[in-house]
Amino acid sequence: MQLAKETKTSRFESVHQQAIVNVLFTYGWCNDQMKQVVLPYDITTQQFNILRILRGQHPQPSTINLLKSRMLDKMCDASRIVERLVQKELVLKEINPTDKRAVDILISKKGLDLLKKMDKEVSISAIVSSNLSAEEALQLNELLDKMRG
Repeated sequence: MQLAKETKTSRFESVHQQAIVNVLFTYGWCNDQMKQVVLPYDITTQQFNILRILRGQHPQPSTINLLKSRMLDKMCDASRIVERLVQKELVLKEINPTDKRAVDILISKKGLDLLKKMDKEVSISAIVSSNLSAEEALQLNELLDKMRG
């Protein structure tokens, strides 16, 4: 069994515990793969996630709360990540014209250009497509959805 060998675990208390360990172990593996994909572009996986959310919202502005609600990593500090993206000129922050207390967050032309370049040069699907067929990926998606109830 590959998981037992990779985690150096001799046995699991049940197949259900093994499934949870496998999901968590695989999350770490996927995260490492994503880090390698975005590393040449001088952004983190969390910054990549925010840029993709902002591109999806474009040309409408976003808020920090919207970004937090849509981010894959719920434990990250979206405000800090946005500030780093502003420093890199990939994101713009503007005072909301109707509510001076609110801040609108928009992807910049530079941010859009970076994602366009990454779309051409990077395939996130390739992380798993070499190991899973389309049918297996569909089955995995269904099982993961079912697991979350």
